[in-house]
Amino acid sequence: MARAGGITNAVNVGIAVQADWENREFISNISLHVRRLFDFLVQFEATTKSKLASLNEKLDTLERRLELLEVQVGTAAANPSIFNT
Repeated sequence: MARAGGITNAVNVGIAVQADWENREFISNISLHVRRLFDFLVQFEATTKSKLASLNEKLDTLERRLELLEVQVGTAAANPSIFNT
């Protein structure tokens, strides 16, 4: 009878060990996916910052050109005689 109890305990321990390994594998997979997600977000941030900086430079250039055109139109409107020559 004592032997049957020992086998049952061994089976229970084996089941517990198997469940523990499955839990560890699940946690490992979750950790890996979280790391990959984090790496993606870091790369996405860097790319986005770079693209936004480039767009900002282009926008600054366009704003300067617009200011120049506004001054030229204002000058032409104030001096219509320059078109009569």
